[in-house]
Amino acid sequence: MDITILLMLPAFLLSMYAQHKVQSTFNKYTKVASKQGKTGAEVAAQLLAAAGIRDVKIEATPGQLTDHYDPRDKTVRLSEAVHNVRSLAALGVAAHEVGHAIQHNQSYGPLAFRSGLFPVVNIGSRLSMPLLLAGLVMGAGGFGDWLLYAGIIMFSVTVLFQVVTLPVEFNASSRAISMLQSERILSESEAAPAKRVLDAAALTYVAATITSLLTLIRYILIARRR
Repeated sequence: MDITILLMLPAFLLSMYAQHKVQSTFNKYTKVASKQGKTGAEVAAQLLAAAGIRDVKIEATPGQLTDHYDPRDKTVRLSEAVHNVRSLAALGVAAHEVGHAIQHNQSYGPLAFRSGLFPVVNIGSRLSMPLLLAGLVMGAGGFGDWLLYAGIIMFSVTVLFQVVTLPVEFNASSRAISMLQSERILSESEAAPAKRVLDAAALTYVAATITSLLTLIRYILIARRR
């Protein structure tokens, strides 16, 4: 039995908890309407205007929790549960995506670094598993070891990308809550539930990063054991 697989157990449990937490928290506060009655799209437009950003579009996108900001075409895409919805959860998520648009507009350091890593990560994520598997199949010594370590290096870039993602997400959430209050879109009592939604979403990024780090450690232990 490969005992290194035990490293993945806490990561698996944390990931399961994070998914449950974000779903349950979002579902809870998607039923609570904001007092001002604005939709996620309306709030996104207001916050972009307040930040002086006029070249970012707002579009609806299918699915649930599929919200994101696309820096390539400067578009905030809001899911069906956010775009035309007036809940505290919807407003928190919409403001979070605007936070990413503001980061992009201001050339926020961690976001710029993550964007620069993306082409390398795109290649690394495709090659890491084939290289790792080929190295394991070929066995210890010689070319097999080279392939195994090459796969580990490729995977490490993906881990670095996820680590850098954490401050990007935390900063966007912090900006979101601050803007919602400074623009008087949410009162202090309404901002607290919106923050809980964003904190739950952030936990999924933390879980993904921990899972990747433990996976990397497992690969290194396997290589060293050989």
